[in-house]
Amino acid sequence: MRAAFGATRVFIGIPPPTYFYLMQKNTFYALLLAATCATSAVAQQAPEKTKIKVKRGRTEKSSAAPAATESAPQPTKQAPIELDWAANYGSTITQDDLRKHLTILASDAYEGRETGEKGQKMAADYLAKQFADLGLTGPVPNSDNPYVQHFTMERSTWAGDATIKAGGQTYQWLTDFYGSGTSPFQTETTIKPVFVGYGIEQDGYSDYAGQDVKGKDIIILLGEPTDAAGKPLLSKDGKPTKWGTDVRAKTAKAAEQGARTVFFVSPDAANFEKTSARMAPYIGRPSMRFADSKEPSRLAFYVSPALGARMLGTTAAGLTKYKETVGKTSKPAAAFKPAAVAIKAPKKKESFTTENVMGFLEGSDKKAEVLVVSAHYDHIGIIDGEVNNGADDDGSGTVSVLELAQAFAQAKKEGHGPRRSILFLTVTGEEKGLLGSEYYTDHPVFPLEATIADLNIDMVGRTDKDHEGKGDYIYVIGSDKLSSELHGINEAANTKYTNIGLDYRFNDPEDPNRFYYRSDHYNFAKHNIPVAFYFNGVHDDYHGAGDEVSKIEFPQMEKRARLVFYTAWELANRDNRIVVDSNKK
Repeated sequence: MRAAFGATRVFIGIPPPTYFYLMQKNTFYALLLAATCATSAVAQQAPEKTKIKVKRGRTEKSSAAPAATESAPQPTKQAPIELDWAANYGSTITQDDLRKHLTILASDAYEGRETGEKGQKMAADYLAKQFADLGLTGPVPNSDNPYVQHFTMERSTWAGDATIKAGGQTYQWLTDFYGSGTSPFQTETTIKPVFVGYGIEQDGYSDYAGQDVKGKDIIILLGEPTDAAGKPLLSKDGKPTKWGTDVRAKTAKAAEQGARTVFFVSPDAANFEKTSARMAPYIGRPSMRFADSKEPSRLAFYVSPALGARMLGTTAAGLTKYKETVGKTSKPAAAFKPAAVAIKAPKKKESFTTENVMGFLEGSDKKAEVLVVSAHYDHIGIIDGEVNNGADDDGSGTVSVLELAQAFAQAKKEGHGPRRSILFLTVTGEEKGLLGSEYYTDHPVFPLEATIADLNIDMVGRTDKDHEGKGDYIYVIGSDKLSSELHGINEAANTKYTNIGLDYRFNDPEDPNRFYYRSDHYNFAKHNIPVAFYFNGVHDDYHGAGDEVSKIEFPQMEKRARLVFYTAWELANRDNRIVVDSNKK
């Protein structure tokens, strides 16, 4: 058992929290004894002695004592000393233990924990064993391992011989275009795309107005409308908006409108060439979806300016004129008339299984309500012969979940377990589209209506550029979106225990990074479950081979994990379940 109080001596057979209580209690009696001795010394100097006799637990004066002599002062009864059990068990979350687990999970032996591959399976086995060793329950029904939730995925990989034929020319894969998603073009197919300008839909500006693109293939220009000086026309502060910086926003809007395929036209040939070369290793990696998915196939292609102009039936000069016209009028201009093109983009497909891993700690009087503490344990595997160990992404969150599980399990063993139940959930497939958390929320082990909140931990081991040379911090994302109480509880826990900077910049709905939508908490938020996402930002090694254990800042990571613990402690032990008083999913 861990000695939770540093150099304090712990006697065999007495749990540390109990021993700490006894030490405090003994200190009280020691002070009382000192006070009694001092009183006795004063009494010895008095002219006459007062004899004291003890009978049946009562202390009485002898009848021989002079009437004028005052009795010795008696000790004042004091209320029992109450320990701060949250602080007690929070202190068992240590950087040494975090390092121990992370050194294993983020080692080369685990091959980058790619979903469905050997390293991910090894990590699942490790996590299941840790939960079992802590005494947590495996809650998964009908599984060969009750700590493991299996599910089937479909893996697809580009065949590499994709082509687009437009205007009498044939354009080649990775030279003139590349793609992502699930392709509906296994064999050569002729399509006639629809031009949708910049693909923007917001108050005062709509490229989709009057157009029905459901089930169609559309062409969208990357970037956003700008004036002659290059200033974004739709910006309130002169800075680029999400439409100019985040292609995901355009992809999401196209999917919302029902488009089948999107062709994004790059504005710059040199930039397209660099991006294509940089993306090639990732494009060659498999994409994944649920084997039984009923979602329609959606695909995004990125095409060079030359190919984009040819598909639109225009020229580079024609594209420039369109942009200038929009820049002057601040309105979508007359549309091009795209030509019919023939496209072939086959993908190889295969089925495989992967796993979420979880451990369950049953609560006491409010055990029917469940708090989820989550992290994803998968990463991106081996790329070009280099192992991407993902120590920060998201080894840091995964081992933080293990340490929170250890702290709560120890509390329960020593008689101070949580009132509500806690599910420690480590999920797979996050890097492929939040797949593991989506599967859990679609197939929950515990009813979602009984789930009070999800505290999600993803990348808490490093410092981003905005905070270099400054004090410790953490981004808290989404805590204000669904429950006003959750936000306040986290702030109170930080004020009382950890005192690190809480950065809320990514709560902004217009944040171009869209981090609120990019980790596993979001699948809980979609079901109206309050969430808080703990995150420390990206760095130069994000999704790179340099994301190693040697670069993890363990003292800071310890404090960040403790903050999540203290918030979880309050959520699990407070009298009332936190309210859901907002619909900002």
